Amino acid sequence: MSEQQPGHIAPVPLKVSGRTLALITGGGLVAGVLIVVGAIMPAEYNVDPLGLGKLSGIARLWAPDEIEVDTDTASGPLAPEYDTAPRTDVIEIPLTDFLGGAKGSELEYKVAMKQGATLIYEWEAVGAAKADDIGFDFHGHTTPEPGKEMTVASYKATRGIAQKGALTAPFDGIQGWQFSNFGDAPVVIRVKLTGFYELVPSGQEGNLAGIVANVPAAQARPDFQPNQP
Repeated sequence: MSEQQPGHIAPVPLKVSGRTLALITGGGLVAGVLIVVGAIMPAEYNVDPLGLGKLSGIARLWAPDEIEVDTDTASGPLAPEYDTAPRTDVIEIPLTDFLGGAKGSELEYKVAMKQGATLIYEWEAVGAAKADDIGFDFHGHTTPEPGKEMTVASYKATRGIAQKGALTAPFDGIQGWQFSNFGDAPVVIRVKLTGFYELVPSGQEGNLAGIVANVPAAQARPDFQPNQP
C-alpha cells in the first residue's frame, strides 16, 4: 500500500448523472439565449422581441449614428419663435365673369407679414367650370415710402382653380394673390389662411378692394356691383 504524502488531499471524483448534466447544459443554453435576445439584441440592434430591453432600459443604449443639422440658416432659424399667436381666417372673394372687366373679374388680395413669418394657405375657385378659368399671380413686395426702392418676390404665376402650400416671408411686406376670372360664369375665390400674419385694412395697399374677412361672399365686398363693369 502506498503511503500518502503529508498535506496531500486525494481528489474526490464527482458523480453527475446524465439528467443533471442535461439540466445544467440546458440551463446554460436558456441563459445564453435570454442574454442575447433580452440584452444584446435590444442594446446593439434595436430589436426587442421579449420587451425586456424596454423594461430594463437597455434599449436606450442603441442609437444610430447622428448627423447634426445647422438650425440657424442664412434665411433664419428653422424653428423660429413669434411674439404673436397664429391666426386663421377665411376670405371669400366674388368675381364676375370675364365681361366684368378689371373692376369685376380681377382683384388683388394680400396680407401683411414679417420677415421669416410662416403662412399656410389654401384657395379654390368655387363655380369655375374649367381648370384654366382662373389666372393667379402669387407674389409679394415691400411697402416702401415714396421714392424708395421696392423689393418684389414672385412665387407662381399661372392658371388653375386651386392651390395649397406654405410661404415663409423673405422680407417685411405684403404677400398674396392677383386673381383674374377668364371664364364665362361668376366665381367665388375662397381663401383659407393660417399662420403669423395680419389682415390688411380696407383701402390700403394689398386690400384696395376693401375685402372683409370671415363673412360670406355676398358681404365680403361691400362696394361690389356685379352687374356693372
